[in-house]
Parts: sequence; C-alpha cells; structure tokens
Amino acid sequence: MAYEQIVTETKGRVGIIRLNRAEKLNAWTHQMSSEITDQMTKWNADPAIGAILMTGEGRAFCAGADLGDFAERAESNQKGKGEQLSRGGVNLTTFIRESKPTIAAINGYSVGVGLTMILPFDVRIASTKALMSIRFIKMGLMPELGSTRLLADLVGLGNATDMCLTGRMVPAEEALKIGLVSQVTDPDALFETALAKAEEIANNPGQAVMMVKELLRKNPMDPDLEAVMERESLRDEIARRLPDHAEAVTAFLEKRDPKFNAE
Repeated sequence: MAYEQIVTETKGRVGIIRLNRAEKLNAWTHQMSSEITDQMTKWNADPAIGAILMTGEGRAFCAGADLGDFAERAESNQKGKGEQLSRGGVNLTTFIRESKPTIAAINGYSVGVGLTMILPFDVRIASTKALMSIRFIKMGLMPELGSTRLLADLVGLGNATDMCLTGRMVPAEEALKIGLVSQVTDPDALFETALAKAEEIANNPGQAVMMVKELLRKNPMDPDLEAVMERESLRDEIARRLPDHAEAVTAFLEKRDPKFNAE
C-alpha cells in the first residue's frame, strides 16, 4: 500500500508515523486513518518492532477532521439522506489499545479527533507550543472514540467536563498538570525526547510489555480486587517461563545489561 497522507520510517525497534498533510494542519481523513491502521497492523505483526511513535509534520499534530466532508454531510443530513447511524470509533479505539505500545509526540495543534485518537495511546509527550482541545461542542457534535471515558480516566471527571463543555484550548503546561500528557519539552527537543521514550519501551521484553498493557486495559475498571490479582498472577506465571526473564536473571548475575527480544 503506497501512502499519501503519512510518512513512515523505522529507527531500531521503533516504527515512526508522521502525519503528512502539513498544508491542511494534518487534518484527519478516512484515508489517513486507513493508512495509519494499515501500517500499524504491519508493525504489530513484526517482531522487530517494539513500539510505535506518531507525530505531525509542520506546525500541527492534527487539527481535527477535514471539514471538506462536513458541508456535504450536513446538507445530505438536512435533506434526510444522511449516513446511517453506526457505532463509530469502536474498532479504531480497540485497535489502538490492543496495539504494541504507542507514543504521541504532540508538536502543535491537537484538536477534535486529533486529540481523541491519541487518548488510547500509552504515552503522550507535548511541545511547549502544543494546544489541545476536545472541540466537538463548538461544531455541535459529540466527543467520540470513547473520549468521554478515556479523557476522564486521564484528567479526572471535573477537568474532562470542563474541556468537553467549553471546547477550549488547553496549553501544554496545563495538560501536564492535569495528566493529559506525561512530559513537556522544547519544540526542538520533542522528537528526540519522544523517540528516547519509545526506544526505552521497545527494548523491554516484548511479550511481557503486551501482557502489562492487557492488565492496564482490564484491571483499573474492575472493582473485584481478587480478579485483578488473579490476572496479574496468571500472567506473571507465564512471564517467568519466557526467555526474556531468564536473560534478565543471567544478565544481573553477570553484571551486564540484558539483551531482550532475541529472535
């Protein structure tokens, strides 16, 4: 598949996706989404890749959906010939949450779907120039991709309510304070900072990383602590039998760094 709206490369065990519609502030389209999921699917199946980093070209990460489609859709809906109702976003959000670890390097505007699509990511790092907004209310629309829960999980219900009902822009330092991002850097340092984080994750034991991700998907919302601990115990029993654990023990005894993910 030849990509037109993203640029991809790999650095070591990290796959890198750059949203590549800088002249449109990397506005989201269905084609862009298809290209992203196609490339991520390939990397998820590739044992040589341990993490996926996404950023944007130009001065925006993703300034929301391309409004070119909105006028036609709105006119069609007004005439009673609009699109059928569907459970939109379910597949994309689930896909990202079940993917190999994902890191977003937010280099500028991250608005609407440009924010909601990275709420399921594992790590979000922002430039000091980043501005984030769950802006749907300004378009008379609903937040999507599970963001009314995922955002509240990250920043708390009060902050999520404020963001959703106002649609206001949240600057990077505030995003760090409320937990929307985990780190803020100077613009010139953003990519290398995010890449270093991606490499740190990618070079950890891949099978164990994916089991940890599964636990973090299931356990925080489960009120049954016994069930939480049982999931942890079962996966730990699996991890103890994997080659990467043996390598970690051997490396410790030999006073060297472990070499995980050996083929």
